[in-house]
Amino acid sequence: AHNITIIFSNKRYNMMKLAVLAALAGSAAAFAPSPMAQTSSTALNADFSKELGAQMPLGFIDPLGLVADADQEEFDRLRWVELKHGRVAMLAVTGYLVTYAGVRFPGAEDIPSGFAALDAIPGMVWAQMIATWTMMEAANQDQYAAPWGLNMNSLEDSPAEFKGDFRNGFLDFGWDKQTDEWKMRKRAIELNQGRAAQMGILGLMV
Repeated sequence: AHNITIIFSNKRYNMMKLAVLAALAGSAAAFAPSPMAQTSSTALNADFSKELGAQMPLGFIDPLGLVADADQEEFDRLRWVELKHGRVAMLAVTGYLVTYAGVRFPGAEDIPSGFAALDAIPGMVWAQMIATWTMMEAANQDQYAAPWGLNMNSLEDSPAEFKGDFRNGFLDFGWDKQTDEWKMRKRAIELNQGRAAQMGILGLMV
């Protein structure tokens, strides 16, 4: 029985490692065409190796072939998906660590930390959180497709520089005054931090 327990534990540990590696490969959106896809004209014409995100430590990688036949529009969409997942993961890791440290809202002192809190949160609180997320999502729509067209100028052009550009003229740290090199460096930092946070929250989950 002891040997069976050891074997089971080893298998479970190996499965966790495989899950982490698979997630790392899937969330790395600094893409590269797969060898078979390099024969297509679309893949040959679209060189994503110099795009934002093809950076250390992974460089230019697309193990799942997500952009093997993708054009620039599809690449930008996938880049935005990665960026958004990274932002959510950064908030998730921060929230996990803050609650684990014992920080609570008034009235929630008895709520456990980490994922154990999911079963202890009252239904009304869930409703409030979902409503808050919905309002935040609507208020922070990408300026390329803002609700009701409020972020469009008189020529119906978008002031956003990239998908995920949520600047509202209030909290942008002087973005418009910075150089293109500075902007790209900051965007690259955010991507890398988001990738690390995705691995971090996955590690906390498993």
